[in-house]
Amino acid sequence: MKLALGLGCDRGTPTATVQQALDEALAQLGASLADIAAVASIDLKADEAGFAELARRHGWSIQFYPAVELARVAVPNPSETVRKYTGTPSVSEAAALLAAGQTVNPAALVVEKHKLRGADGKNATLSLARIPQ
Repeated sequence: MKLALGLGCDRGTPTATVQQALDEALAQLGASLADIAAVASIDLKADEAGFAELARRHGWSIQFYPAVELARVAVPNPSETVRKYTGTPSVSEAAALLAAGQTVNPAALVVEKHKLRGADGKNATLSLARIPQ
C-alpha cells in the first residue's frame, strides 16, 4: 500500500511531536514509514523546521500547496478555525488527498485528521490517503 501524508501543525511544533503523531497514525493503520510515497502541506508551512527535519530524516520531499488549491478539495472534517488562520478549511486532509491524486475521492483517506498535542503543548495534525496503484 502506498500512502500520501498530509501535514499540519501549530507554528514551531517540534519534529518529535510530528514524528509521534505519525507513528501513532501508522500503527492505527498497520502501515510503516516505507509505505509513505508522497508528503504534502500548505505553502504557509514551507519554512516549518519540524517538517523540514522530518523530511530530511526520512529522505522525503514535501509538496507545498497554496490555500486556494487546498480549499477546493472536499474533506470529511473541515474546520472554521483552520480556515480563519490559513484561508482553507483543511490542511492535512486536503494535502493528503491532493498528494495522492484523489481530490474527488475523500474515501481515499485511510487516516482522517489525526491530532496530537505534544508534551510541549504544540499540536501536530496529519492525514493519510491511499495512492491508487
